[in-house]
Amino acid sequence: METTETFESLVRAEFAPKSTYLNTASNGLLPARTVAALHRAALLRAEGRPLTSLYEDVEACRAAYARLAGVPAARVAAGASVAAHSGVIAASLPAGAEVLTAEDDFTSVLNPFHVRGDLKVRVVPLERLAESVRPGTALVAVSAAQSADGRIADLPALREAARAHGARTYVDFSQAAGWLPMDADAYDFTASVSFKWLLGPHGAAFLVVPEDFGGLTPLLAGWVAGEEPWDSCYGPVAELAHSARRFDLTHALFTFAGLRPSLDLIEELGVAAVHAHDVGLADRFRAGLAALGHESLPAPGSAIVSVPGLGGRQPELSRAGIEVSNRAGNLRASFHLFNTPTDVDHLLDALAG
Repeated sequence: METTETFESLVRAEFAPKSTYLNTASNGLLPARTVAALHRAALLRAEGRPLTSLYEDVEACRAAYARLAGVPAARVAAGASVAAHSGVIAASLPAGAEVLTAEDDFTSVLNPFHVRGDLKVRVVPLERLAESVRPGTALVAVSAAQSADGRIADLPALREAARAHGARTYVDFSQAAGWLPMDADAYDFTASVSFKWLLGPHGAAFLVVPEDFGGLTPLLAGWVAGEEPWDSCYGPVAELAHSARRFDLTHALFTFAGLRPSLDLIEELGVAAVHAHDVGLADRFRAGLAALGHESLPAPGSAIVSVPGLGGRQPELSRAGIEVSNRAGNLRASFHLFNTPTDVDHLLDALAG
């Protein structure tokens, strides 16, 4: 674990925001090392040099994400979006299968199951998810942390309920990976984008599958999904990768070139230290809101804070150099490693004005 001094010095070396940026739940800031890596990658293309190192970046990102998720790299597929991963899982279910989801969860987790048209998608409040698993439930799909308000799912309870009824589990860590410890091995399928708390560019998402692939068919497989990709460029893929790479989508090479140093930074800092920092700032904001007479939506232990009735102030806050989100009329602030107590106080002062 990094010391406080080392944590702060690493962060100061990587970030110099020009605003009070409290919107990681939408997009994380890019570290300086990531910006430099993106520049180097662009020059390779501009100057016509070999791109070998960019393919190496993909595998380094796969391995780094696997370490964060707590699984072997052979179980990690590298794709482009959670929606695409959800679609592969949805396609694996038999007609009539019941999928249990949380009310108003993020669309990328839900919509692929709805558009099938022949699945029974059952929606319940997040707090009732575990108790709503029943005999005949084929899959439970949920975000680890809710995008709209930061509520954290009771994943241990969900895991036990699913196990008791023979249901599979699919957890989206997009709003959690990087600040909330992951244990992907505890669930059948997990996924995450990389442009939020993992601080990468847009265009990369990871899927963790069981060792036996969980009955998934690599419907989106192209040449990169072959056991020997460069021998799989023409005609049907003769031999799919023996690992989860069979579920890879063609890699956005620049994205992975930038993501590699971002994941390095998260590992250097340690998720435990990032968690303590992020949640500490969120709790400071919650306490300050209470002092101003505002009450945030309940999301204990989350780095995301949503405040009813204040979302309409987002444009004026942005004009004042404070970046937050308006979600369904709620003001959503989200805190990450580059934020400071001064950022929290700046927002509170603006809201008090």
